[in-house]
Amino acid sequence: MNTRQEIYEKLVEILVEEFELEKESLTLEANLYTDLDLDSIDTVDLVINLQEMIDRKIDPEIFKSVRTVDDVITAVEDLIKE
Repeated sequence: MNTRQEIYEKLVEILVEEFELEKESLTLEANLYTDLDLDSIDTVDLVINLQEMIDRKIDPEIFKSVRTVDDVITAVEDLIKE
C-alpha cells in the first residue's frame, strides 16, 4: 500500500465495514466528527484498524490533529514513509 489512492480505498473499506458508514459520505473533505459522527472511542478503534493495516504502532498523538478523511490519509502516508 503505497499510493494515496490505495490508502483511501483501504480506509473507506474500514469505515464502511467497521463503522457502518455509507461509502458515498466518505469524501476527502468529510470531517470524522461532525460529518461522519465518530466519537473518541471510534477514533481509537480506527487507529487500531490502521495499525493492523500498516503493520506498525501508531502514536495516538499523531491523530490528535486529524479531522478529515484526507488528514487520515496524509497521516498514514507519512507513517509509511518513515
